[in-house]
Amino acid sequence: MAVEFRLLGSIEAYVDGRPVDVGPARQRSLLAALLVEPDQPVSADQMVERVWGDRAPHQAKGTLRTYLSRLRAALAGEAEIARRAGGYVLTLDPENVDLHRFHRLVARARATPEGPAAIDLFDQALALWRGEPFAELDTPWIRAVRTEAENERIRAELDRTDLLLRHGRHHELLAALTTQTAERPLDERLAGQLMLALYRNGRQADALDRYQNLRTHLAEELGADPSPPLRRLHQQILTADPALAAPEAEPKAEPKVGPAPVPRQLPAPPKLFTGRADELRVLTAASRDPGDTMGISVIAGTGGIGKTWLALHWAHQQAGRFPDGQLYVNLRGFAPGTQPVSPAVAVRGFLDALGVAAAAIPADPDAQAALYRSLVAGKRMLVVLDNAATSSQVIPLLPGGSACTVLITSRNKLTTLVAGHGARLILLDVLSGDEARDLLVRHLGADRLAAEPEAVEDLLRVCGNLPLALGIVAARVAAHPGLPLSVLAEELADHSSWLDALDTGEADLSVRAVFSWSYDALDPDVAALLGLLGLAPGPDISLAAAASLAALPLGRAGGMLRRLDAAHLIQQHLPGRYRMHDLIRAFAAERARDDLAEDARAAALRRLVDFYLHTAKAGDRLLQRHRERIDFGEPAAGCRPEPLPDLASALSWFEAEHACLLAAHRLADDRRWHSSVWRLAWALRTYHRRGGRLHEDLALWEVSLAAAERLDDVAARIQAHRSLGNDLAELGRYDDARHHLELALALAERSADTMAEAHVRIGLGWAEKGRGADRRAVDHLTRAARLYRSLGNPVWEADALATIGWFHAEAGRHDEAVTECETALGIYREHDDPEGEADMLSSLGYVAHNSGRHTEALTHYEQARVLFRSLGHSYSEADTLDRIGHAQVALGRPDQARLTWRQALGLYLAQQRGADAERVQGRLAALSVPG
Repeated sequence: MAVEFRLLGSIEAYVDGRPVDVGPARQRSLLAALLVEPDQPVSADQMVERVWGDRAPHQAKGTLRTYLSRLRAALAGEAEIARRAGGYVLTLDPENVDLHRFHRLVARARATPEGPAAIDLFDQALALWRGEPFAELDTPWIRAVRTEAENERIRAELDRTDLLLRHGRHHELLAALTTQTAERPLDERLAGQLMLALYRNGRQADALDRYQNLRTHLAEELGADPSPPLRRLHQQILTADPALAAPEAEPKAEPKVGPAPVPRQLPAPPKLFTGRADELRVLTAASRDPGDTMGISVIAGTGGIGKTWLALHWAHQQAGRFPDGQLYVNLRGFAPGTQPVSPAVAVRGFLDALGVAAAAIPADPDAQAALYRSLVAGKRMLVVLDNAATSSQVIPLLPGGSACTVLITSRNKLTTLVAGHGARLILLDVLSGDEARDLLVRHLGADRLAAEPEAVEDLLRVCGNLPLALGIVAARVAAHPGLPLSVLAEELADHSSWLDALDTGEADLSVRAVFSWSYDALDPDVAALLGLLGLAPGPDISLAAAASLAALPLGRAGGMLRRLDAAHLIQQHLPGRYRMHDLIRAFAAERARDDLAEDARAAALRRLVDFYLHTAKAGDRLLQRHRERIDFGEPAAGCRPEPLPDLASALSWFEAEHACLLAAHRLADDRRWHSSVWRLAWALRTYHRRGGRLHEDLALWEVSLAAAERLDDVAARIQAHRSLGNDLAELGRYDDARHHLELALALAERSADTMAEAHVRIGLGWAEKGRGADRRAVDHLTRAARLYRSLGNPVWEADALATIGWFHAEAGRHDEAVTECETALGIYREHDDPEGEADMLSSLGYVAHNSGRHTEALTHYEQARVLFRSLGHSYSEADTLDRIGHAQVALGRPDQARLTWRQALGLYLAQQRGADAERVQGRLAALSVPG
């Protein structure tokens, strides 16, 4: 047949044996709607109901026409979809659809006289089932058709079982019947079949126990007793009725194994294998000198990472250590358009390779597996199980005994094998930089790379050292010998075209195709989460942030992230934090844009920004609880900000999330979420100032000022100008600082915002002091203190007094300085403001040092330093260390001063405070000069 459709599992189409892409879920639903009734017209309204149920979009019929057009193109004329009077008709032979072929085979089996021919027809029919019909589709119509099909499968299974029992083949049925009764514990016909099979296999007591279990279930679930036929069967088993005796089964030939060939099933080794020296050593060590346990290794990693290459390279290297042969099977765990290979099929292939004659292979899958284990027991063989999907797919293929070595590759970690069977897990990452370069050299030659070194660096960076991507680049270059590497590098520089550029037109050499195999194997909700993660900004993401991104409970999000990690689509590089390869991120984002509507994507990103915004606000409150309050509103529905119980947790959270917070700020600006832009900058201000991250803070507020102006929000504009001015003053750009602060002051005065005016005047005091205008500086601070007093806020008033005290100290007016600083210190201690307390202790230390009281100064400085460190205030800690060094020199302790200034220097350099770092370096150099 030229065209074949499969509905008994995932929906698939084949033309001349080649898989055809039949599109996304809704388009597959449309195809199913036509295939269930071939050659029968299906109206547009019926199709809308079948495809969308009660959730049809406004333009559903227009979308249907698009889907129909795409399906016609995909089927290339092999199956006609035409418009008729009653609707749309898909014209084809029902025999080309597995669902209809199943029904026909079952009908023939029931019409055939009882015997092997009828059993064979049932077997053919049931073999068509690959899983849940219409997998991944879910509308009321689909559910109804699925239920009807599954009920018919169950009836066919029951009819087949009756036939086997009537022909004395009860020994073949126990395993399957036990599994089926666990799935359908209230099915009385099935229970009777199992009871009879148990009885005929000499397990009368087990058969009677089954009846009692069923009777209990029926009473508890339905309030009913077993049916009369089942009660009669129970009585017959109880009395060992001769009528239940098994008929004579047809005699079967004893299994005879022919001459045992030495299997050599390994595919050819990769010609250009590069690197992986550490992994090769681990594989060799894990397989040496088998003892009491079999050597099992699992190579796990994402698609395109080089798992099969590593396995085959090592297998060929070590083939001489396995004189009894090498077995290989591709389990197709993630192959597109097909189901994973079942263990039974793989075992049958191994039996063929081991020379077992077809007539000698038992019919029962369990018996086949036992025969396989018997044949390889005690032999020095290598078994390579490539591209496994799950542990359950692999476990039946493990040999018995300890002489064999098993090598498994998978995109999942197969933790059950590791925990339950002692497998060695090798997590494969991208190549190192040197290995990636060497791989390109082996593909293209050293001369080609040496001719364009800058383009080579660009290609390596874009490929992220992923072997598949490097191989694709090499293939494209090889296909176009005259193509300069710089042209390809320029094409790949556009992130939006990465996946197109890394595509040779063949599925095995397409990054998009390889990643899609893993993506399509995911449950829909897990796949949707991966897509959202691809859209999320920042280098990584925490569990809590991911939960808000997807509007999921924390526990469910954690389970889904673990599944993505196990599939190697993301990596948990730190506890509770996940990242992904740049190419996987590009693929995931593309799928999200294809599969999710814009409003759904926007809502997810809004939840993520709100997660960072509201958690940062709570963290800032722990860092500085006396700071003014800003109304952030409520977080978006589904957003769950992370709870931060104390200061230490807040500091840890800011440190871990800082890069993501900056990325969220950029995202909010790109999306024109102006309120979030300036509020995020506000929430980061304390953390930035204490950590000396003034350049980053300045950059945020430059963007935030533009956002505030677009909002036409006076309070937001005051905050932006004020924060810009404060940052510029601390960076020594006093004229620029004064400009922004005076704009903020004018806005505050015009809007009669007393609190904002006082805050701005504190900043203007620092700016004027930096410009040498001491009188104007003190005037601003005095007026700020008066305004704070009118507001009834003693802590803010203490801020003004503390700054006045510091200005007196710098001017040498020590008595005035001590008066102001001690007054402020008392207020800070009374109101539990540790940052203010540390500032005053440092100022009092400065006064004491410059008054010749160096021991007292050192005491104040050390107390201040302890407080600054506990607050994560490394900016002021660096200044305090600098001053401690001066006190230590004055007390004749140069070695201590040297250590102290080195600590200060490290902080200054980290904070990009060049002038301060240069000053301390000069003092360290002076200490090194003798005399």
